[in-house]
Amino acid sequence: MSGWLSYLTGRGQSTRDSTRESIVKLREHLLMLDKKEEYLGKKIDDELRKAKANATSNPRVAKQALRQKKLYEQELESIAGRKMTLTTQVNAIESANMNKETLEAMKQGAEVLKNMYGKLNVDKVDATMDEVRNQLELTNEISQAISDPAGMGIDVDDQELADELAELEQEELNKRLAGAEAAPLHSPAAAVPAAKTPAQRIEEDEEEAELRELQAQLAM
Repeated sequence: MSGWLSYLTGRGQSTRDSTRESIVKLREHLLMLDKKEEYLGKKIDDELRKAKANATSNPRVAKQALRQKKLYEQELESIAGRKMTLTTQVNAIESANMNKETLEAMKQGAEVLKNMYGKLNVDKVDATMDEVRNQLELTNEISQAISDPAGMGIDVDDQELADELAELEQEELNKRLAGAEAAPLHSPAAAVPAAKTPAQRIEEDEEEAELRELQAQLAM
């Protein structure tokens, strides 16, 4: 953390300003060399035109112009070499500066993460998660206890209900069978059964209705 603070204040800020100043100066010098190149290019063209103009009429002047042109060309080559060196240096400084700022940012991020986690470790995280799970289980148990109807903690056995229902069915069937055995199967007086009285028909209708209702209840 101290490295990052020193970079932002004091020595770190001074180094940052110095780097920026160096890059600015190098680029300014490159711009000056560009202008020098442009100037020398024009001088070379002038000397070449002078040499051509005096090539036949005044060879001495033409030769002097060619000599001067050569000097300008040598200086131009020297400037090109200096420009290449300065450009390489600027690129290296900018790259190094970017790497340094990236590293400092990564250091700051590491410090932030360290401060955020503090003394936290995996064991403490596991313990916290166990506590959370315990609290969730307790919450579920409380919710289930609250949702059960008060005073209705009686367990009802489905098999007992089924057995009781079967007994009721058997009793009803026995009752029906007993009624069928009591009725005469054949009439001794005539081959055609005697006509049923209105009371008998009403009784049979009521019995059939009760039977249908019982079957509907059993089907539910």
